Amino acid sequence: MRILGIDYGDRTLGLAMTDPMGVTAQPFASYRLKARDEDNRLYFRDLVERYQIGTIVVGIPLRMDGSSGTRADKTRAFALWLEAAVQRPVVFWDERLTTREALAVLGRQNIRGESRKGLKDQVAAAIILSAYIESRRESHDP
Repeated sequence: MRILGIDYGDRTLGLAMTDPMGVTAQPFASYRLKARDEDNRLYFRDLVERYQIGTIVVGIPLRMDGSSGTRADKTRAFALWLEAAVQRPVVFWDERLTTREALAVLGRQNIRGESRKGLKDQVAAAIILSAYIESRRESHDP
């Protein structure tokens, strides 16, 4: 089963997904949250079904000192809603500095302007998901 990674934003979510074996993470799409919860629920249910998602990793925006703030609270509320909507477990992953890292990746690729803006959240989601996958690998190594 695949793993879905999410970089949560107030309006737009960056999405990344693993390959079917759960080994690598790739940017997947950006999703603009709709005003109606039912529209969002249908989108994520279809995504989970179509791509056989088993687990969802949501980046949690902690402060640099590791404490939570309002953004983290909003992210947790979204994650709880999502878990109930799609009936899949949601795991939180520290996303500190992932946006900065995503911008650096896009800069090295010479991606500018609107293309950069559209890809930033997807690349951040892929970075979050990659870190989660790596931590699972390390915890399973003898």
